[in-house]
Amino acid sequence: MSKAKTAAECHLCVDRIVPLDLKVVAARRSLLVNADNDPAPGLQKLRRMGVSAHPLKLALETGKRWKPGQTLSIRFLDGSAFQRAKVQEKASEWLQYANIKFSWKGDKSAQIRISFKADPGSWSAVGTDCLVTEYFPKNQPTMNFGWLTDDTDDTEYRRVVVHEFGHALGCIHEHQNPKGGIVWNQAAVLKMFSGPPNNWSKADIMSNIIEKYSEDQLNATTFDKKSIMLYSFPKQLIKGPPALAKSGTPENTDLSATDKKFIRKMYQAT
Repeated sequence: MSKAKTAAECHLCVDRIVPLDLKVVAARRSLLVNADNDPAPGLQKLRRMGVSAHPLKLALETGKRWKPGQTLSIRFLDGSAFQRAKVQEKASEWLQYANIKFSWKGDKSAQIRISFKADPGSWSAVGTDCLVTEYFPKNQPTMNFGWLTDDTDDTEYRRVVVHEFGHALGCIHEHQNPKGGIVWNQAAVLKMFSGPPNNWSKADIMSNIIEKYSEDQLNATTFDKKSIMLYSFPKQLIKGPPALAKSGTPENTDLSATDKKFIRKMYQAT
């Protein structure tokens, strides 16, 4: 039987959510990259009495996928040669299943900009959100690996890097999938994540763990217990469903079969 995780062992990334006042900007730039991100093609053409397509409502439903076949430019803003090589190696695991390419030449105009020093946490812009330079300035990171060092073991590099690049490709956190039906022990969650190593505010804990995505934001229609986008939570934090309350969520360190199937569909890989 595996030992329950302590607070110090529950190292999670933070969602870097574009502020509400920039949602319309994010949606417009996403549509310039990939017209398939449009949640309702042709809706803007409706002219029936009393029907409107409010820009913010459409923005909240607009996808964040890159265009299939696109090459994403990636630039390291800092980090050792070892850190950079490990990130490049692990991030490329997505390329076996997605019709997308990475260029590691470090162009000044790179869409994805990586730091290891921006702050102690790990996080990434979700998909095309990194194009919102009003929130992610061009000289600042769109992705950060705050606890990965030259001494970090290979499994942890895979777990964290593949997870964050999942976000960079447009994937969301699986534990916030309403199809999973996770019922949290809210008091225990607040206590654990308000302390080290995360030191989150109540608002951060609510938005990164407890609150669920709406169904039109989901990666897939079913909950994937083995997804790389699902973090490991001890059973003490979960009240239901019964199976997860008994075991907690697993420590996933690689892409699941559903992750691979989903990213193939998302990026039209053969």
